[in-house]
Amino acid sequence: MDQPRAAARLRILLGQLGRRSAGAVIAHPTSGAVPPAGFHPQQFQYTRDNSVLTLEQRQFYEDNGFLVIKKLVSDADIECFRNEFERICRKEVEPMRLVVMRDVTIAKSEYVPSQKMITKVQDFQEDEELFRYCTLPEVLKYVECFTGPNIMAMHTMLINKPPDSGKKTSCHPLHQDLHYFPFRPSNNIVCAWTAMEHIDRNNGCLAVLPGTHKSSLKPHHYPQWEEGVNGIFHGIEDDDENNDQVHLVVEKGDTVFFHPLLIHGSGRNKTQGFRKVCMNSTAFSKDEWVRNKNVKIYKHLKDLWLLSKLAFSLVYLPGNTFVYIMLFKLLSVRIRVTSGFQPY
Repeated sequence: MDQPRAAARLRILLGQLGRRSAGAVIAHPTSGAVPPAGFHPQQFQYTRDNSVLTLEQRQFYEDNGFLVIKKLVSDADIECFRNEFERICRKEVEPMRLVVMRDVTIAKSEYVPSQKMITKVQDFQEDEELFRYCTLPEVLKYVECFTGPNIMAMHTMLINKPPDSGKKTSCHPLHQDLHYFPFRPSNNIVCAWTAMEHIDRNNGCLAVLPGTHKSSLKPHHYPQWEEGVNGIFHGIEDDDENNDQVHLVVEKGDTVFFHPLLIHGSGRNKTQGFRKVCMNSTAFSKDEWVRNKNVKIYKHLKDLWLLSKLAFSLVYLPGNTFVYIMLFKLLSVRIRVTSGFQPY
């Protein structure tokens, strides 16, 4: 290129750089205290700003509604929880307000106190050893990423999935946890689900439908399975067996954090062992409670029978309809603060 033409193009380029048009790109210092006008950082709806999760982890949860943290809980702690569960099964300890749920396939006449008869213990907030799971610093530091610093445990379980009889009774149908919770907002709630052993599709791993946390709460019911369903194992009504489930294969100590609107469940336990999981749903302690008279979560008679152990209140309305009206009162005795201030 000859010098006159090169000089002409350089003058044009310098002239363009000197203009201040509406579409011009302006450079700004990266360490300034005040961001430039029009700057919009990446927005996250389902996690709080924190120094624990990476941007990739936050984006994964944003897109999918769940996150797996490997080897979060130690083997030693898991063995302590396992031993305490077995003591409860043998009735060596009987914590207040604990609900012990038996396998529906076992007749009452065959019942012998042992872990082989028990599918789940629920609401273990009065058992100091099991509740220690809810206060583990390594778990709470992740919970805080979703709920903020004032954390309360409001639904605690240790699940002991038994070998399946061949009738799918060990399955947990696809459901959304928010179906069971009479408080909002849902984005301030997260579940921590910790594997107490290796879990895969053989012994009934967690199955999730990624991205369904962005949908609304769906109607739930009891699936019409041949041999019945364990108590309060509700499932979404429009369950499609051909949906795109993702099966989470995890190792002992791995912990899954997931949103309460995420559709999830677990399959049959096709082994001869008992698959164990420690689980806690937690919420920010300033959540707004739903006081809607139309909230009718526990409308099945066997649900009412199971929950009657928790001393809740019912009202009987015309048309043979039971309505559970004291959700706040019931959950107040199940809730226990794990971090931050008292909620009430």
